[in-house]
Amino acid sequence: MYDIIVVGAGHAGCEAALAAARTGMSCLLITSDLSAIARMSCNPAIGGVAKGQMTREIDALGGQMAKAIDATGIQFRMLNKSKGAAMHSPRAQADKSQYSAYMRSAIEHEPLIDILQDTVTGVSATNGRFSDVTIYSGRHIRARAAILTCGTFLNGLIHIGMDHFPGGRSVAEPPVHGLTESLNELGFSSGRLKTGTPPRIDSRSVDYSALTEQPGDTDPTPFSFDTLSVSHRNLVSCHITRTTSETHEILREGFDRSPLFTGKVQGIGPRYCPSVEDKISRFPDKNSHHIFLEPEGTDTIEMYVNGFSTSLPEDIQLKGLRSLPGLDQVKMIRPGYAIEYDYFHSWQIGATMETHMVENLYFAGQINGTSGYEEAAAQGLMAGINASLKLRRMPPLILGRSEAYIGVLIDDLITKSTTEPYRMFTSSAEHRLTLRHDNADLRLRKSGFYAGLVSREAFDHSQELREAIDGYTMLLREQKLQPYEINDHLVSKGYPALSSATSALTLLKRPGIVLHDLISHSKALESSFNIAGHCPRLYEQLAIEIKYEGYIKRERLMADRISRLDHLRIPENFDYSAMASLSNEGREKLLRHRPSTIGQASRILGVSPSDISILMIRLGR
Repeated sequence: MYDIIVVGAGHAGCEAALAAARTGMSCLLITSDLSAIARMSCNPAIGGVAKGQMTREIDALGGQMAKAIDATGIQFRMLNKSKGAAMHSPRAQADKSQYSAYMRSAIEHEPLIDILQDTVTGVSATNGRFSDVTIYSGRHIRARAAILTCGTFLNGLIHIGMDHFPGGRSVAEPPVHGLTESLNELGFSSGRLKTGTPPRIDSRSVDYSALTEQPGDTDPTPFSFDTLSVSHRNLVSCHITRTTSETHEILREGFDRSPLFTGKVQGIGPRYCPSVEDKISRFPDKNSHHIFLEPEGTDTIEMYVNGFSTSLPEDIQLKGLRSLPGLDQVKMIRPGYAIEYDYFHSWQIGATMETHMVENLYFAGQINGTSGYEEAAAQGLMAGINASLKLRRMPPLILGRSEAYIGVLIDDLITKSTTEPYRMFTSSAEHRLTLRHDNADLRLRKSGFYAGLVSREAFDHSQELREAIDGYTMLLREQKLQPYEINDHLVSKGYPALSSATSALTLLKRPGIVLHDLISHSKALESSFNIAGHCPRLYEQLAIEIKYEGYIKRERLMADRISRLDHLRIPENFDYSAMASLSNEGREKLLRHRPSTIGQASRILGVSPSDISILMIRLGR
């Protein structure tokens, strides 16, 4: 018998299995296709707005995704560099075949992971506790816990025009039948969602002279805090084109054969990643939409047409593609398609990713109604960590909304009813100024160390950096610069001359004033700072934390107020039905979501402030 069975080897399954094995758990990873481990079935990229922050958090906790993209990326860019630090988001194009091979190697080199190529068709429980899974042959495999990371495979149905056929993630992959029905029999509630992907084209048939080149950064930031440099990995450029009025007219010709508009697709698709036909329908006054052409690797001619996700008939897809500037002679390798699949309402999981219905059964990834590799990987990592902690009889690891984007993701899944594929955005986080990508290790190394995934050396390094930042911040607050030392520099930057001594910290808050300038104009600072003796990150963190000091303090005060409610625990078996004073809707939602804290209860739509007051009184709080 295994400690943990992980079902599915996508991005969630890989992180779950690695986290479990690296913390001493014997693990069986079951996947229908060994060649598809960590497959990038849609966009060949990692990171982006909020997703890049989550990837760095995964790394800070001891996960694998950041190291994988650093090793296999082919173009690295920092998005939103013209905006404030909270909006900076790393993103990288991946060589998708190399990425999958890297993750498979990582899995195969973990001695506590066994791999089984088969399909899980059922889950069993005894007295409300997970007992075993059933595979396609009918064999039962027992374990102490299981993590389901089924992606879009559950009763998957692919749509291209008016044609539809079973498919798990792509046309070549079969769906999984029986597992949804097995979980339904255990009492779980399921729904239906839709996602899609664009056509792939032959990069040799593109006229690049008609496109806008989008190169990578000259000095890119790695995703992993352990990676020294990825500059050598900037191997390709992406390119930008756009739809035209002609494109829109061509695509409208296929609306009468579109599964989206004829009612064939019943599942709800992602609001923030709509198909191209949906964009044209919803925004008829917009004459053009950006299209990004992204290579899928360095040794392949396959190119991803980002922004052209569609399930229109093949003939319309090709005709539409050839109306785009630079693609008038394009060859389509495979068409885009929509896929419908089963998911399970996320209010059925708790903050540890364990299900309320069956003890020691965890859900992670698109089975919870999310979209995106990063969201899936984050859930898989947390499920693997918490399943291992529970089996080791240790307290769970639960990240708050003020601690990590991962905490925001899981809290949103628990407290909000997902009716469309959930995608993380910076706007989802109330504390995004403190949840930056650059400080993920300072925030989360301690948690990763507790879970058993971060080494003592890495943890100590983050602690030493934190202490250095705090110490030098105090030094800059206390050290004053005299007018004769700094006035010439201030005037050259357009500032009025000082009339009295001013602290270095106050000066650093001015736009355009940087730490190295102050050090070069102050002998006292020069003697205190050993520039060659510190890593560049010290100066980066000092600059950000000092520039945004007031805003960060305000965020932390708000986070402290909110965290008081999140520290008020609600007993797991609390009987809401016996509280007649609760509103009917509030009682219904509390019974459904089963929040673990007062803070979570307060964020559930339909639970009123008066319900929270009544609950707190009842709990003696």
